[in-house]
Amino acid sequence: AEEAVKRAADEAAREEERARKRAEIEAREREEAARAEEARLKAAEEERKRAIADRKAAAQAATPAPRNPITPGPPPSEEDRRAALQARKPDREKGDARGPAKDVKAKPAREAEERRGGRLTLTQALGDGDRQRSMAAMRRKQERARAKAMGGHDAREKVVRDVQLPEAITVAELANRMAERVADVIKSLMRMGVMATQNQTLDADTAELLIEEFGHRVVRVSDADVEQAIDAVADAPDALQARPPIVTIMGHVDHGKTSLLDAIRKANVVSGEAGGITQHIGAYQVRTEGGSLLTFLDTPGHAAFTSMRARGAQVTDIVVLVVAADDAVMPQTVEAIAHAKAAKVPMIVAINKVDKYDADPQKVRTDLLQHEVVVEAMSGDVQDVEVSAKTGQGLDDLLEAIALQAEILELRANPERAAMGAVIEAKLDVGRGPVATVLVQNGTLRKGDIFVVGEKWGKVRALINDKGETVTEAGPSVPVEVLGLDGTPQAGDVLNVVDTEQQAREIADYREKVTRDKRAAAGAATTLEQLMARAKADLSVAELPIVVKADVQGSAEAIVQALEKVGNEEVRVRVLHSGVGAITESDIGLAEASKAPVIGFNVRANAPARAAANQKGVEIRYYSIIYDLVDDIKAAASGLLKAEVRERFIGYARILEVFKVSGVGRVAGCLVTEGVARKSAGVRLLRDNVVIHEGTLKTLQRFKDQVGEVQSGQECGMAFDNYDDVRAGDIIEIFERETVERTL
Repeated sequence: AEEAVKRAADEAAREEERARKRAEIEAREREEAARAEEARLKAAEEERKRAIADRKAAAQAATPAPRNPITPGPPPSEEDRRAALQARKPDREKGDARGPAKDVKAKPAREAEERRGGRLTLTQALGDGDRQRSMAAMRRKQERARAKAMGGHDAREKVVRDVQLPEAITVAELANRMAERVADVIKSLMRMGVMATQNQTLDADTAELLIEEFGHRVVRVSDADVEQAIDAVADAPDALQARPPIVTIMGHVDHGKTSLLDAIRKANVVSGEAGGITQHIGAYQVRTEGGSLLTFLDTPGHAAFTSMRARGAQVTDIVVLVVAADDAVMPQTVEAIAHAKAAKVPMIVAINKVDKYDADPQKVRTDLLQHEVVVEAMSGDVQDVEVSAKTGQGLDDLLEAIALQAEILELRANPERAAMGAVIEAKLDVGRGPVATVLVQNGTLRKGDIFVVGEKWGKVRALINDKGETVTEAGPSVPVEVLGLDGTPQAGDVLNVVDTEQQAREIADYREKVTRDKRAAAGAATTLEQLMARAKADLSVAELPIVVKADVQGSAEAIVQALEKVGNEEVRVRVLHSGVGAITESDIGLAEASKAPVIGFNVRANAPARAAANQKGVEIRYYSIIYDLVDDIKAAASGLLKAEVRERFIGYARILEVFKVSGVGRVAGCLVTEGVARKSAGVRLLRDNVVIHEGTLKTLQRFKDQVGEVQSGQECGMAFDNYDDVRAGDIIEIFERETVERTL
C-alpha cells in the first residue's frame, strides 16, 4: 500500500511538472506568436505603403505634362525659329546627359538596400524557425509573407506524424522520426532548460513534450515490443498432425535408467559414461516394432543435476519413473515425482531389476503410496510395469504402456509453421563452435533458418540427428544438434525461428540488456546500511575461489549449483567463472589474479594454457565424475575453517587456607579433590559456583618444591598470574584446551 501511495505521489508530481513545462512552453509560444503577428502586420503595412508609392509613381510617369494655352499671334519668322532650335539643343543634351547619370546612381542604392534587407539578424535567428541558409530561402519566405498579406495562403501545410516513442531515444533519432531538423529540436530543448547534443539520450517524458510541441502525435512503445515477433500464433485445427510422444526417463542414481534405455534402443550408452553415471541429458529417437516413433530423454539421477531433471520434465509428454526393485524409493525418486507433478505430466512407473534375487516390487508400490502415487495394481490410475534391463523382461509391456498413454494424450503439432523448440543441452565444440541440442516442439526447423534462442541468435548451418547423420530439417518431437549460433545458450532456453537477422539481433540484444539490468539491480546495495552489512559479512566469511570449465552447459550449471551448497556461515565456495569448452589462457589469467584453482570437467587445457599455468603456478584439476569433484572441493574448503578449540576438565581443587609469601604474593593452600592439577593447564576460580577469574598458574608447589603436577588427594600451593584475591573455601577448576580440525 505504501508503494502504491508513493507511486501515485510520484506520478502526480511528474504530471504537475509536465503541466508546468507545458504551460511555460505555451506562454513562450503565445509571446512568439504575438511578436510574429506584429512583425507580419508591420511588413504588410510597409508592403502596402510601398505598393501605393509604386502606383503613384507609375501614374505620374503615364500622365503628360500640362501645356500653356496657345494664343494666336503673328507667325514666327524664319530667323526666330532657327534661334529657338539653337536655344533648346543645349537643354536636350544637358537633360540626356543628366538622366542616365541619375539612373546609374539610384541603382546601386536600391541594390544596397535589398542586400541590407536580406541580412540575418540575431533576433531572427533565435526566433521561431527564422534561421535561413541562403538568400533564395529568404526570398521564398518574403514571397510567402507577401502572398499571405495579399489574402493568399501557403500551399505547403505541416504534416502531422505518428511518432513512435520508446522508453529512451536520442535527440537525433527523435528529430528523424518527427522529420524535423536536429537544430530545431535542440533549440526547443534549450527553451525547456535542457542542454543536450544530438547524441544524448532523452527520457520518454521529455521526448513526449517535444513531440507535442512540434505538433505531432505520440505513440508510446516499449523495448519489450520486439518480443512480439515471436509471439505464439494459434494453429488452425486442420493444420495439426499427430507427432511422436516425448518420453523422459527419470529416477534415482544407479537405478538403471540408461541401461533400460539401452535395452530399448539395443545400444550401449552406459559404457560411454564416466563411472557408469549419466551426467548429460541424452536425446534419442526409437522406432518400435509396431512402426511408431518415440523420443526419449535420459536425465541424470545424481543429486547435483536437479535443474536438468526439472528441464526434462518441462519439455516432456510422459515421464517414465524408474525405481529399482531392490532399492525402493530414494531421494531423487521423490524429487522426480515432484518434478512430474509440477509439470502436470502423466507418469508410468517402471520397476527395474526384477530379475535380482532380493527384488521386492510390492515394496516399491507401497513406498510410492507415501508420495501420492497409486499404481494400477493397487487400484490407482498410474500404470506400473515390471521390467529388467538386463534380461529384457517387460520391455514390450513398457512400450505398449507408453503408446497407450500417448494415444490418450492425442499429441498433435503443426509441421508447416515456424519452428519452436527447447535447448536440452549446449556446449562449445572445438572446430564446430557453439552447439545446442534442441528438441523441436512445434513447426519444422530447416537448414538456413534464422532463429533466436535466449540471449543468442544464429542461422542454422547444419542439423545433426541422434545417430550422427546430417539432415536438412527436423519436425516436431525430433531432437537435433544445431550449429550456427553466435554463442553458447543456456540449457532450457527456448528457440524461435524469426524472419530476419535484424529481428533476431534486436530480440537477443533486448534480452541481454534485461538480464544485465537484473544482475546489476540484484548486486547493487540499496542503502548504506546494507552496504556496510555486506562488507562486514564478506570480511567474516572465508572464500574459496575457483574457475569451472565443463564440456556442456548443463554440467557447468549443475557443478555451480552443487558447489554453492558447499560451505557454512564461516566458509563458502565462490565460482569466479563458469563456462563450456577447453581451458584457455584467459581462464588461467583470471585464476592467477584471484589465486584460484581451475576445475576442468570432461575438458582439458590447451597447450598455451598449460604453459601459462606452469609459469604462473596455477593448479589445474581434471574430473570426469561429479562425486569426486564435489568431495575434493569440500575438503579444500574445510581447510579454510578455523580449528575448533575444546576444553577438557582434568581436575578440581579446594582452597583450605591462604598464605602470604614474600616475593610471590598470596598463595592458596589447596587440596586436589579430583583428577590432577598441572602447572601448564588453565584454571578458573569459582566462588559460590560463580566464575570470578580465569587464567593460568604462576607457581605450583608441593611442600617447598616446584612441581609439574599434583595428583588427586594431595595438598599443594598455587599462585595465580596477576591475581591474588583468593579466599578459603573457593574452588579451582583445572582444564586443558585442545585443537580439533573441522570438516564440512
